[in-house]
Amino acid sequence: MKINHLGIATKSIDEALRFWEDALGLENVHTETVEDQKVRVAMLPLGESRIELLEPTSDDSPISKFIEKRGGGIHHIAVEIEDVEASLKILKNKGLRLIDESPRIGAEGCLVAFIHPSSANGVLLELVQSKKD
Repeated sequence: MKINHLGIATKSIDEALRFWEDALGLENVHTETVEDQKVRVAMLPLGESRIELLEPTSDDSPISKFIEKRGGGIHHIAVEIEDVEASLKILKNKGLRLIDESPRIGAEGCLVAFIHPSSANGVLLELVQSKKD
C-alpha cells in the first residue's frame, strides 16, 4: 500500500493552482470532470504521491457541502491498494462503516470506495485500485 493522493477541496482549481504551480513548482498533469461525483479534479504529482485538487461542479456536490461546512482544505487521504472489492469485504466484516459498499469509477478510471470518517479516526479515507492497462 501507499498513499495515492491527498484530496484538497477548493472553490476554484484555477485559483488553487496559483499556489501549487506558481509557488511550489508542481505541475498539473491531468484535469477531468468526474460527473458521478459532481467534481472537477486536477492531479499534481508530488514524489510517489499526488495532490488532487477538488472543485465542485454543482451546489449539491459533496465538495460544495464540505467547503460550506469547513472551508477549503484537506478533504481525504487516498490509499492505493490491489483489490478494492476484497478490501471492502474485509473492512465490512470487521464492522467498519463504509460510504461505498461496492467500488465505483473515480478519476482516471480507477476503482474507488470511501470509508466513513467515524471508522477511520475522523479521516475520510479513499481506497484506490489503479486502472489496469
